[in-house]
Amino acid sequence: MIVAFVPVRCGSKGIPLKNIKSFCGKPLLYWVCKALQETPKVDEVVVATDCDEIIDVTKSFDFSKLKIYKRQAENAQDESSTESVMIEYIGQSFIQNNDTFILVQATSPFTKATHFSEAIDQFNNSEIDSLLSVTPNHQFLWNSKGQSLNYDYRNRQRRQEFEKQFAENGAFYINSVGGILLSQNRLVGKIGLYVMPKYT
Repeated sequence: MIVAFVPVRCGSKGIPLKNIKSFCGKPLLYWVCKALQETPKVDEVVVATDCDEIIDVTKSFDFSKLKIYKRQAENAQDESSTESVMIEYIGQSFIQNNDTFILVQATSPFTKATHFSEAIDQFNNSEIDSLLSVTPNHQFLWNSKGQSLNYDYRNRQRRQEFEKQFAENGAFYINSVGGILLSQNRLVGKIGLYVMPKYT
């Protein structure tokens, strides 16, 4: 079984209820749910929330794969980790250790069904234990102390010579249920990278 898990909270330090704010005519959360609904290999899409308003909006999507999980208040605080609600849900559900678990961020509305399908295939067909989505990074990075981090400014390379680097874009993470329980983390063991377009 492949379960996609989308955690969304009522509270937000930045924009309250940001995950159901309108984006291109639909609630922000709608877009990843739609992409997951259209991904053939995904069996269930679980939206985990502590918010009745988000529950009502989610129900209005009327996607056949969609389920709602009412997360516990202690795992929906500003200081709560995403892993805490993942592990809470796994403990309350009937999914097995060898099932695939995809953590999906609602704040990545440009993630398409093709991205999920390709990443699932990569996870299943590669000798990796977990996978995360990334975008190419060709930037020269500095810290606040004025120190270059990923290149020598005294020997500045052309961008095409720059060693390939990638930035975590936060769109999704793929792991086995057993891997999550073992590591208490969204990633474990040998990690694969699924490269997405920069705009995602």
